[in-house]
Amino acid sequence: MLYFQVVILAAAVMLVYYCEFTDTFSPAQQGFACRDPALTRPDPGPEQLSRIQPVILYSVVGGLPVVLVSLAVISAQLTKDKVVVMGDCCYVNPMVRRTFRFLGVYVFGLFATDILVNAGQLVTGSPAPYFLSVCQPNYTALGCQDVAHFVSQSDACTGDADDITRARKTFPSKEAALSLYTAVYLAMYVMSCIGTSGGRLTGPLLSLSLVSLAVLTGINRVAEYRNHWSDTIVGQVIGGAVAVFLVKSHNIFQIGCPPPPCSYHFLNFISFIMDYIAAGHTAQGCRCCCFSEFEFSFFCHKSCPAEEARSQNLPHNDNNSSVTYSSLC
Repeated sequence: MLYFQVVILAAAVMLVYYCEFTDTFSPAQQGFACRDPALTRPDPGPEQLSRIQPVILYSVVGGLPVVLVSLAVISAQLTKDKVVVMGDCCYVNPMVRRTFRFLGVYVFGLFATDILVNAGQLVTGSPAPYFLSVCQPNYTALGCQDVAHFVSQSDACTGDADDITRARKTFPSKEAALSLYTAVYLAMYVMSCIGTSGGRLTGPLLSLSLVSLAVLTGINRVAEYRNHWSDTIVGQVIGGAVAVFLVKSHNIFQIGCPPPPCSYHFLNFISFIMDYIAAGHTAQGCRCCCFSEFEFSFFCHKSCPAEEARSQNLPHNDNNSSVTYSSLC
């Protein structure tokens, strides 16, 4: 299963590379109306001249989740009761496991969002608000005496080819999609895993700030005439939908006890938890679990001996009956 996931992620990376850095795929040649007022805005210039430059946007999209998730996981590791899980008596660091799980899903969603946006841009070829400024069509030769005349010729433009291609890749807005994907993913992480631990308003304030910054990024694209309102709205819908889908489908921010090993029968594990709670046991202390495929019944009724934890140099309790249920976050 791990190799299959690696192959999927590698394929996504390669597809993003071909969409972003090569001319393998070209946008559709969509026609336009002569002197369409929606397409006659002045050319805002390269993306590097934007108020929100690509280097800033991609640095935040790529770096902020790593910093925020790492700090949250480290903080939880230092302040909460620790659960030590041993797969076939091999130590598994929960902090590393959780960090890679959260960030792995995030990176996959980031690539998926980029691929969806690029596909939309290539299929539609929707012209930007400044399209006619870079297209520079010969209105006389195209018979544009009538303002409403529709031009469908693929060779109607006389401007720079790179600028024309850039002006045809606007729907949906990539910047709006990536920024809102990051904001929604992190907002859900903050509310699910941090919650009110830092105060009742800390989580909501941080979440709303992230989403507000993403929305302002889309508004800035419209204000600079780089995108239409429809480009920005659809891009943000795509980014937000991908984030919600991944979080809900993978259930990666679920609060509860750590999941059982893959070799365990899920119903038996649930039954064990219900019996344990019904017996009135308290969730205190630290748990050292040594398990194998054939030791499920032993695991359900008894923790590993304390000497097993000592031999592995792991945190342990002399009271073998104690169990800790802690957050996955």
